[in-house]
Amino acid sequence: MFEKQEIVEINKEELLAKVSSLSEEGYRIVQIGCTKLSDKLQVDYTFDKDDKFYGLRLGLPLEKLELPSVSGIYLAACLYENEMHDLFGVKVSGMAIDFGGKFYRIEAEAPFMNTAEAETKGN
Repeated sequence: MFEKQEIVEINKEELLAKVSSLSEEGYRIVQIGCTKLSDKLQVDYTFDKDDKFYGLRLGLPLEKLELPSVSGIYLAACLYENEMHDLFGVKVSGMAIDFGGKFYRIEAEAPFMNTAEAETKGN
């Protein structure tokens, strides 16, 4: 049996206010994940309170991969944000701890944005 999870679509201008509100309500951050779609990058923020998940989802156009950091609200978010930067090329402004593109030791810049190249290297 699966529990229903609420996922709310937002735009990046709403992100800080929504995340701040969730923090004030006692939610903890669970994860931030990215998925490259054909026309955008989907970013999912997942929170938990009383064993119930709540999600915020936003889409970033591939030409403008920029987000404000939520690490000022949830410090642990800086790990996910550095990962988004290194693997997807997302510019995250205002990170509490910025690894400057050195969170992962990888050869290619933003390897998850160029899936054709990654598939070729894997064969």
